[in-house]
Amino acid sequence: MANENKEIKVTDKRMFTPDGELREEYRFLNEKSTATATPEPPAEPLPEPVPQASAQREEPRRQPAAPPREERIPAGYANTPPGLGPTFFDLVQMLMEPAVIYLGDMPLPDGQPAENLEMARLHIDMIDVLKQKTAGNLTAQESAFLEDLLYRLRVRYVQKQG
Repeated sequence: MANENKEIKVTDKRMFTPDGELREEYRFLNEKSTATATPEPPAEPLPEPVPQASAQREEPRRQPAAPPREERIPAGYANTPPGLGPTFFDLVQMLMEPAVIYLGDMPLPDGQPAENLEMARLHIDMIDVLKQKTAGNLTAQESAFLEDLLYRLRVRYVQKQG
């Protein structure tokens, strides 16, 4: 009879309010992602077109020795504008695709299924390793994306496991 007077406390642990705003206890995620962002340098104006005759007499403009660190692009992406190279989301997608194939949710290019739950589990665990090793270094959006992806893959794995 002593249990009748006990109260049950329910705590909402979701990150967002029903309005889609970040809850107060998770504001540090938003602040961290904006605090580490470096301001972009102002874009240089494009040079004026030069008539053909004077173009031959003009000396070529010298480029800076090396672009600022945040604009460096791997050699394979030399013609890619800054910021448009591979992203964290591309990396996660590369790790996710084999898991989806091995779960049997996506056929191979020849149309054959490749369901192998042990290999699917291995790839899901690899994504979890990435999550653990990048903890504290991701933006709020990247972190939420990774959490959601792992949740969905694990639920699908358990469904397939039976």
